[in-house]
Amino acid sequence: MFTGIIETLGKISAIEPKGSNKTFWIASPLSGELTIDQSLSHDGVCLTVEEIRDNHHRVTAIGETLEKSTLGQWQTGQLINLEQCLRMNGRLDGHIVQGHVDTTATCTHRRDLDGSWEFRLEFPKKFSHLVIEKGSIGLNGISLTVFNVKKTKFDIAVIPYTFEHTNIQSITVGSIVNLEFDLIGKYVSKLIH
Repeated sequence: MFTGIIETLGKISAIEPKGSNKTFWIASPLSGELTIDQSLSHDGVCLTVEEIRDNHHRVTAIGETLEKSTLGQWQTGQLINLEQCLRMNGRLDGHIVQGHVDTTATCTHRRDLDGSWEFRLEFPKKFSHLVIEKGSIGLNGISLTVFNVKKTKFDIAVIPYTFEHTNIQSITVGSIVNLEFDLIGKYVSKLIH
């Protein structure tokens, strides 16, 4: 379980296909502090730390994860958002994020507002009931608030701190991002349907 408050960026240093899986080596300031078997959010995807070596850590994504997230498109040298799992004795600064990506979205608009940025994202229609005005969403693991919600589109606004300390700065028109919808909203939706 995570909060969507990104701790640092990691850089993909190697990718190794293994059957239907892919193994990723990631260099980051956090890598040396991690432990084997630890859950760590990578661009919003919860992956298990398998090995730690020289300020790098290794994780593996299975076929299901590669299909439903952006991980199948990751490239060596790419920057990704990292967050360690939530400690239950602290504040919940973002919102409850599981690290279970529901789908991907495409950036259709990016606007620099001279001090902040707005992005418009388009996502599959079958998830439209899970996006509400001023609701929370996990975008590449970042806890954000949505507005201007339409059936298959929504906007997000990004403050300078988030822009400078996450990989949202690399999102341009045409970029594909990971989305995780609000956990409580998913349960409510399941109950009423």
